[in-house]
This record gives sequence, structure tokens and C-alpha cells, in this order.
Amino acid sequence: MADWGSVTSGVLVGITVLSALVAWTVGPAVVVGGRYDRRLANRRHLLRPRVPPNPGLSLLAVTGLVYLNQLLFTVYVIRVHGGDPSFVARFLPAGWFDLATGSPLLRALAEIFPAPELLAPTVLRVQAFLELPFVLLGYLTVCRWLDPALYLRMARSPLIWLASASYTLTFCVIEWTLRNPYTFDDIWLRLTSALVAPAWIAWMARSEPGRDQAGFRSPSPPALLAFTASGWALGFLVLAVYDTALLYNLGHLGPRLPGIALTLAVLAAARLAAQLLERRGSPVPQSSSIVSDTVASAMRWFLALFFVVALPVRYAATEPAAQAVGAITILAAAAASGLGVLRRVRPQDPHTSRPPPRAITAWTVKMSVAVLVGIAVALAVVWRVQDIYPETVLLHAVSAFLACTIAAGGLLDRVRLTGRRGRSGVI
Repeated sequence: MADWGSVTSGVLVGITVLSALVAWTVGPAVVVGGRYDRRLANRRHLLRPRVPPNPGLSLLAVTGLVYLNQLLFTVYVIRVHGGDPSFVARFLPAGWFDLATGSPLLRALAEIFPAPELLAPTVLRVQAFLELPFVLLGYLTVCRWLDPALYLRMARSPLIWLASASYTLTFCVIEWTLRNPYTFDDIWLRLTSALVAPAWIAWMARSEPGRDQAGFRSPSPPALLAFTASGWALGFLVLAVYDTALLYNLGHLGPRLPGIALTLAVLAAARLAAQLLERRGSPVPQSSSIVSDTVASAMRWFLALFFVVALPVRYAATEPAAQAVGAITILAAAAASGLGVLRRVRPQDPHTSRPPPRAITAWTVKMSVAVLVGIAVALAVVWRVQDIYPETVLLHAVSAFLACTIAAGGLLDRVRLTGRRGRSGVI
């Protein structure tokens, strides 16, 4: 008899490796621009709305549909199954279907709802269609916050279709692992979503013409901190939606509401700060902000290179191959960003394009110190934070690493290591 656990792991590893190879082939061209900018510049965009939609608003709409499905599913369980979800829960592992069937409001809604048997599709099927756009839009929202031009290139390029295929294959493997009477319906709905979601996102991006060719302006350290806070808040909210809605645990929503409200306040403040800082511009000369520029560039490279492999890596995280893919992506993003920043440092010798040795030394020292500070704080977060979901711990650790690296880098960018000002600027 086949060991389905080993088979599933092998398939997920295969999807991860194949997705990585494809992403590493297409991703660099998307970050740099070039042919994608030229190819898209002359396209005519039909059906362009007066107010172009964006991934953030679409993510909000999809989230609303997810919670609407949860309300209707609860009504269905109360009226048709007497409040007992065991008819479906027995097919799935622990941690699902902690419903809010005791809520007086939901019971009152269930009593007046006509023809509750028509709500049968709310059992797993609606979720299967909405999960893909939910994760794609969440990822692209973060990309748009960091660099709107990068988001547009990702959404208009083959990356969006490759990510849709990679995520859908991963979801279908998980569906088959958790086989139940709804599995075939779920797989067909996921395949349909794999066509609808990227088409919608691509059209949405095409409704914002011109911005894909804008050059990337490296944010200031305060702007990068605002971006990090925004990413942390959105990540927290995405995990909350997964716990309370996509796993059918509406009963968890009440205890989570204070944390969700606080996180929404943080997100609103961070986005407001980001907009104000964008209007003000960077107070640090571009020639001297080598650490901040490197961090910002590394995040752009990572977001583009990791887009297609993000979900397969998450589900195959315990496999060495998936861990290697994640590590290689991080190292590639760091190397590409470092080389890009150093190339912008003007050499003192007009006969060479290489940056001066002191620039390389200064960059190495400053980046090493900033990264070590970030790693130390991230390890402290991992040691102190406990949660039933490892993704929550990872979110806090990565956010702490970025925030501390950015803060340390911003301070180090103001430190002169050469003792004099040369053509390359203060480094």
C-alpha cells in the first residue's frame, strides 16, 4: 500500500522545485523591467474603469465574501444539521469547524432564513473558489505598497499565471490528501478559480497604464519601517481570516476581535505614515543610503522571486528541498540588491566601472552589522513568542528582523567610515 504522506511530500517538493526554476527564470526580467515595459507600453486597454481597482480593495471584497460564506454556512448547519458540523468535520483533521452556532444573532438569522437547504454549496465549495484570489491579492497588495511599478509588472507578466498554476496545484494536492465527498467539486472549482483570479488581477493591473515604467525610488528608512508595519499588520489579518473563516472556525472570532481591531488601527496608521513620507521624500542623499537602498532592493527582488514558490514552500516547509529553495531565494535577492547598489556608487577611476574598494568595505561592514542586529532580535522573538500556528511566529520574527535591520541601517547610513568625502559620496 502506498504511503500517501510520502507521496504527498514528494509531489509538493516537485511542485516547489519546478516553480522555483520557473520563477528564477522569469522573475529577474520582471524586477528589471525592460521587455515587459516595452511590450506593455503600447497596449490599448479596453473596459478601463474611471477609478481603477487595486489589489487592496479586491482583497477586502474577497474577505467579505469569505465571511459571508461563513455566516451562511453556520445558518445551514443550524437549520439542516441541528447545529452539528460532524457530517463534514469527520473528514478533516482537528482544528476545523469550531462554529459560532451558539450565537443568538446567528440563531435568529437561521430561524428566519428561507430554504436553508439551498446553502449546501457553502460547505467547502465556496471556500475552494475564494482561497486562491485571497492569497494572490494579499501577496500583491504587499508588493504594491513597496513598489507600485513592480506590482504592475508582476500582475501583467506571466508571473501571475505561473503563481496561479503553482498555488492551484498545491491546493489540489492538499485537497486530495484530505479526500472527502466534496473533493471533486472542490478541485473543479479551484481549477476554475485558477483561470478567473489571474485574469481579473491582470485586467486590474492593465487599468493602471504607464506606472509600470516608473523607476524605483528607494524609500527612506522611516518609509521602509512604515511598509514593514503595514506588511506585519496585513499578515496578521490574513492569518486571522484563515483561522476564523477559511478553517470554518467562526467561534474563534470573538476572542480575536480585540487583536484584529488593534491590528487594523496599526495598519491604518502605517498606511497614512507611508503616504505622508512618500510626499515628503527621502531626507538621506541617495549616494549615502547604501544600507537602506540594499534592504529596499532586496525586498523587491525577494517578492518577485518568491511569488511563484511561496505557497508550495509553505506546505513543504519541513522538506530540505523546500528549505533550500527558500534559502537560495533569499541569497539571490541579497546578492542582486547588493550588486545593484554598489554599481550606483561612482568609481574614482574614470577608466573602470568597478566601485572603489572603500565603498565595498563600507557596504560589507554596515550591512553585516545591520543584518546581525536584525537576526539577534528575530531569534529573541522566536524564543519568546508562542502560538499554535508556526506562521504567526514566523510573521513576528521576519517583521522584527526587517524593522531592526532597517532601523540599524538607517543609523549606519549616517556614519562615515572613510573619514573624507569623495566622488562616491559619504559612505
